[in-house]
Amino acid sequence: MTQLDVMYLYGEVPGEAAMKALGQIRKVYGVRLVELREAEKMIRVEYDATRLSEPIIHQLLRGAGIDVLEQVSLIPPQPEAAAPAAS
Repeated sequence: MTQLDVMYLYGEVPGEAAMKALGQIRKVYGVRLVELREAEKMIRVEYDATRLSEPIIHQLLRGAGIDVLEQVSLIPPQPEAAAPAAS
């Protein structure tokens, strides 16, 4: 099993029907976790990459009625390295 996480920004706040559909996504074989962060308008899905792929996860969320805007990198931006001093 290869666990991967993917995170998306979403637009519209999910309604009751979308929240129920998210509960059904958790039952999809290979989906391990669905986490909704309302304050940040982000949704994170942990899944088994041997069973599913990122485009399938995206499609599942869209099918559930989640207004997916864009995928977010899970790796925070790294500071730029300082240029070596010229001698």
